[in-house]
Amino acid sequence: MAAKIRKGDKVVVLAGRDKGRTGEVTLVMPTERRAIVAGVNVVKRHTRQSTKSEGGIISKESTIDLSNLAVADPKTGKPTRVGFKTLDDGRKVRVAKRSGDLIDG
Repeated sequence: MAAKIRKGDKVVVLAGRDKGRTGEVTLVMPTERRAIVAGVNVVKRHTRQSTKSEGGIISKESTIDLSNLAVADPKTGKPTRVGFKTLDDGRKVRVAKRSGDLIDG
């Protein structure tokens, strides 16, 4: 099955403390059904100093469940469901259900 959310997609968070925020997907883990979105679900980690890194409180993005994400419509930026369509040249592309626009080239 083709993935509905991929690296580089603009997504909208549907649930949780970051509901309504948008960001770009930087990493997708399909087996765990989780993704990392830039600037969303930021957590603070208290780290001990080591030879490689300085100690202190570090902010970083944590994973978010794929069910809490929706692809942003290319036309409006609102959350949309994703469908698939086969073009005349045989390519299978993702389509926004809300507007009917192509999501990937």
